[in-house]
Amino acid sequence: MIVGIDPGLSGAVAILRPSYGNGANVFSTPTLTAKGKKQYAIAEMVRLLSKCSRVEGVIVILEDVHAMPGQGVTSMFSFGRGVGLWEGILAALQIPYQKVTPQVWKAAMGLRGKDKGASILLAQQRFPQLAATIGRNDGRAEALLMALYWSEKGEKNAGDGAKEPGKYSYQYREIPDSGR
Repeated sequence: MIVGIDPGLSGAVAILRPSYGNGANVFSTPTLTAKGKKQYAIAEMVRLLSKCSRVEGVIVILEDVHAMPGQGVTSMFSFGRGVGLWEGILAALQIPYQKVTPQVWKAAMGLRGKDKGASILLAQQRFPQLAATIGRNDGRAEALLMALYWSEKGEKNAGDGAKEPGKYSYQYREIPDSGR
């Protein structure tokens, strides 16, 4: 199982199951509205990924994004919080993950320099059974394409923003009880 995560509030989680006839599904990032503001629904995020933690050989591809010039301070803080939440959940559930920069996966998928519409179109072409689910949602499209990138090209494009499968960012190790 390969899971792709676009970590933004408008992002998504895509699940590819190559061993099950290339089955795929995609879910918008779980959110809630509090005091008129959209926020991450952390318990739902955990629930979504906890199902994946029971699958042997699962790998999560988390988009490794950074602040960009012209983006507001509040939106960048929120985005960074989302990345940290996803990483924390993955570590707590002991799910191996790999961070991949947008530049690497988009170049490998032929999307370098293209707008979000190109990502939507490519995802709808590659996953026609999910075209209606993808709709105009670039988060869903890009989560699917990140998982597809890893499935098709991750090992071949190892290095410079991506590592070979099997060399993950998170490695579980037992932490001795401190007795407290």
